Amino acid sequence: MGKMNSLLSTWRLKPKEARAILVMGDLLVSYIALFVGIYFWWAGDAWLEVFNLEFFRLRVQLWFYFLPLVWLIFIIETYDIHRSMSWRRTFRSILISGLLAIIIYLLVYFLADIPGKINRRAVGVFIILSILLSLVWHWYYVKLMVSHGEQRRAFVIGAGSNGLALAEAYNQANPAPFNLVAYIDDNPNKLGTDVYGFKVIGGSENLIKLVEDFNISDLIVSITGVMKGETFKIILDLQERGVEVIRMPIIYEEITGRVPIHHLEYDWILRSFSDDVSGRLFYETLKRGLDIIGSIIGILIFALFFPFVSLAILFDTGLPIFYRQERLGVRAHSFKIIKFRTMKKDAESSGAAQMADENDPRITRVGNFLRATRIDELPQFFNVLIGDMSLVGPRAEREQWVSTFEEEIPFYRARLLVKPGISGWAQINYGYAATVEDTSVKLEYDLYYIKHRSIFLDILIILRTFGTVFSRKGR
Repeated sequence: MGKMNSLLSTWRLKPKEARAILVMGDLLVSYIALFVGIYFWWAGDAWLEVFNLEFFRLRVQLWFYFLPLVWLIFIIETYDIHRSMSWRRTFRSILISGLLAIIIYLLVYFLADIPGKINRRAVGVFIILSILLSLVWHWYYVKLMVSHGEQRRAFVIGAGSNGLALAEAYNQANPAPFNLVAYIDDNPNKLGTDVYGFKVIGGSENLIKLVEDFNISDLIVSITGVMKGETFKIILDLQERGVEVIRMPIIYEEITGRVPIHHLEYDWILRSFSDDVSGRLFYETLKRGLDIIGSIIGILIFALFFPFVSLAILFDTGLPIFYRQERLGVRAHSFKIIKFRTMKKDAESSGAAQMADENDPRITRVGNFLRATRIDELPQFFNVLIGDMSLVGPRAEREQWVSTFEEEIPFYRARLLVKPGISGWAQINYGYAATVEDTSVKLEYDLYYIKHRSIFLDILIILRTFGTVFSRKGR
């Protein structure tokens, strides 16, 4: 482990690199579990027999070698970089995934008429060993990354509003991804002051000596306003000496999974989104295919629930069963969203748009259950199928609220760069947005998704949505 720690201290791992190491480790241990399972299948009671390679060709079918990839899909929630550092969350996710895998295996084996094609011993050993080896590997990974974070020692340059926001986010991170040592600021009035528990210990003129004295590996540039030319030259000098230089918005995203909308320059939207549009054609094509397959499955689920939900709504508050409303989609395209009705009739009898909150009195008894389980959103799979929505994206919002919020919240209209989704990064990470402040936080999550969107992130959100459904924490 010492050698690996030395390697990590030499190169600062970016989130994607850390995730790649985690995935490769899981793939390795799951293939170890697979071949141990095959050995138990082949050897039977003769445990000390040597492998006969003909067994692989004659008995082991091709699909069997894909079991480790299936296991990785089961534990995909652990690859959320903001959760993977928590041993408690990881332990819980792997155990739940393992239990689900065992249940599915038992159902397939005992209910399907294919016992001769599935070796019970091999699959059983694979599942149990995958759970145990994944737990061991993730435990080691957490120790490794926490140790790596302790070796990263950072100065924050700038103790203004950007620096304050970063310190607040850092104090809420558990565990901390790096060791924040102190702040550097050229304002002499700030020398010795406290920034959420961190001292301002000097200005940029002493930065090189301070970096050497405190053994600093990272500089986080969090300057509010214009950077002095001399400060810029010193930072470049330190970067050439091997010190990692990171902008505040980047490290804020790593810590929180959100974009700091109140601490960005206005050309950020062009640099982050518009310049990258041409490279996303393959992703958008793949995403649309996932939407079509997912919406067809969703419509079949809708068909199963429809009679029961319809009767429940009918007996509770009568007709109508469905609720249709104008929403804005990608590029401000207007469309009608469809849901099961969860509010009382004429919930907006005054004609004015009203935001829903968690304990909204307009929500019916049946509506409370439908919202908590997100069953009310099943009809939206028709919106996904015809292309107005996606499985994953920002929440579809009404035009009135978009007009209001874009005057009060920076970059709010940027959420219209992509299709709205049934679920999304904001929906699984944050609750109801009943105020402008709440809406700002949800927008930070939405913009993080738009900036980092990928098939991997989409699948992660979809699987975490199932957890939201089963725990009845829908929003």
